[in-house]
Amino acid sequence: MKKLINDPETVLPDALAGFAAAHPELAVDLDARIITRGTRPAAPKVALVSGGGSGHEPLHAGFVGPGMLDAACPGEIFTSPVPDQVLAAVRTVHRGVGVLLVVKNYTGDVMNFRLAAELAAEDGIEVRTVLVDDDVAVEDSTWTAGRRGTGATVLVEKAAGALAERGAPLAEVAALAERVNAASRSFAIALTAATVPAVGHPGFDLPEDRIEVGVGIHGEPGRRREPLRPARDLVAEVVDTVLADHDLATGDRVLALVNGLGATPLIELYLVFGEVHARLADHGIEIARNLVGNYVTSLDMAGFSLTLTKADDQLLELWDAPVATPVLRWS
Repeated sequence: MKKLINDPETVLPDALAGFAAAHPELAVDLDARIITRGTRPAAPKVALVSGGGSGHEPLHAGFVGPGMLDAACPGEIFTSPVPDQVLAAVRTVHRGVGVLLVVKNYTGDVMNFRLAAELAAEDGIEVRTVLVDDDVAVEDSTWTAGRRGTGATVLVEKAAGALAERGAPLAEVAALAERVNAASRSFAIALTAATVPAVGHPGFDLPEDRIEVGVGIHGEPGRRREPLRPARDLVAEVVDTVLADHDLATGDRVLALVNGLGATPLIELYLVFGEVHARLADHGIEIARNLVGNYVTSLDMAGFSLTLTKADDQLLELWDAPVATPVLRWS
């Protein structure tokens, strides 16, 4: 294992210290392991809190800032944040009008965020939770009951964050987040496995001439293994698989996220996006907005995921709204 670490047991605190140094505009509590905005919003607003196991950077810390999250809770690598950690984040960012928890559908995350929500309710804090479950690869996995939460998390956080920034009430922000999740579908292909530093070897055995089709972001098994094929063929299958589970039709518009899993060069991701664009055009579907890059990774896994979110005028307006985070930033 070759990695830029000091000690396999201190990767998270060492990384958080570096994140704090790189982003002085944010507040990083190294003891509580929560990341919040450095400056509180001027007026009371619904606060957005998300989190999950580390190793999926820039999710979630990279999306803390005006227009998206108020706080992020990073757990240990591929391990859910603990309830006290989430509760500390909720207490820190609550401004009297409620908190929305954006939770990817993984069993540990669901359980720990639920416990935190119950504890927050005992404090008199109104909390709503939206579960992100956009992965169409499998109905259940080794880590979930139901579908996994993946790339749509970024789109939910952006849209709901923009609406909250405008002063919308908690119920409205939660309803919008649920609508974005319902309008989203994702699918991933892995070329190599990820190596967790504390383990020291790849998380699963994937022969050099094989790929995992439908893999999860922790390396959970997908639908099957097969030989590597040209990117055009792989993208065609990914797009068609997503569309088969979606209600998209000719003339619809989408937000498209081509997401790297951590070790895929941008040149390959752009190549993939070009194929996605062409395949969707064949179906008469327009890409209204897009992201291409590493947004929901799996340490050093090679491969990509595709997320398609059916877009309407409100969603596009919220997507275009100003945002100022370490990763997404426009005005």
